[in-house]
Amino acid sequence: MNPVDSDLTEARRVLSTEVAGLNLLAESLDGRFSAAVGRIAEAAGRVIVSGMGKSGLVGKKISATLASTGTPAIFVHPAEASHGDLGMITPNDVVICLSNSGETHELADIIAYTRRHQITLIAITAGAKSTLAQASDILLALPAGAAEACPLGLAPTTSTTMQLALGDALAVALMARRGFTAEQFKSFHPGGKLGSRLIRVGDLMHTGDEVPLAPADARMEQVILTITSKRFGCAGIVDSAGHLVGAITDGDLRRKMGPDLLNMPARDVMTQGPRTTRANALAAEALFLMNKHAITALFVADDARKPVGILHIHDLLRAGVA
Repeated sequence: MNPVDSDLTEARRVLSTEVAGLNLLAESLDGRFSAAVGRIAEAAGRVIVSGMGKSGLVGKKISATLASTGTPAIFVHPAEASHGDLGMITPNDVVICLSNSGETHELADIIAYTRRHQITLIAITAGAKSTLAQASDILLALPAGAAEACPLGLAPTTSTTMQLALGDALAVALMARRGFTAEQFKSFHPGGKLGSRLIRVGDLMHTGDEVPLAPADARMEQVILTITSKRFGCAGIVDSAGHLVGAITDGDLRRKMGPDLLNMPARDVMTQGPRTTRANALAAEALFLMNKHAITALFVADDARKPVGILHIHDLLRAGVA
């Protein structure tokens, strides 16, 4: 077998082994998982996650995922806990300890501290009869029959994948129980691509005097001045009740170009029923409409189709949406 085929065979074996472990984990979940979710949801404090070595690295990711999805959480290193960081843990907190064997001696002080102060302890371990499991209030047991993907059966592979997935399951179940919204998610992710994807149109749109509007009976001479002064390349046309009935763009001007254009009423030049968006729509939705219909600006209208703003593609570019 050539090296490429050998590498692919080994990679597929690893992934298949870890998938099998995840399937076993899914099948093993029971009421204890729901009890853990409930205990965390009811806690007045934070979730304290701890683990050593590879379990510790997984624990850091779990605490970060919990915190970013509405469950306040921090990671406490077990060795540092023994040298003062136990003071970071309060009686209102819930502690999650990760250890595949359940016999990680560095966790001993944290375990003892939770027992002494009656702090809820959730164990994630494959050692169902281990010290950690026996001390815990809620045991989330990893299936003992799941083989490590390491050919020696030594390096944490399947076990850490299961730990990570179980942490994700806890975080998402808590999101569902609390009705965590995209708007709340955005407040925790103001930067980066996640934040930009959750920006609302209302956060970016231009309002008030910046919106280029003209009445339907206005002469085109006035409309062109509005288009030029507002610099969006278009004007919204409103009826006597203030409803958006049309729009005039630079393209409309070129198509209607003639000796009588300046004296024509806006209603005779406008494109009727222009596409609009809502202030509470995601900016990404507005970008989709602009791309789909090859336009560079969208009027923002309320439920009565009265214009409340305008959004230009440049606004989306500046915000990192486009």
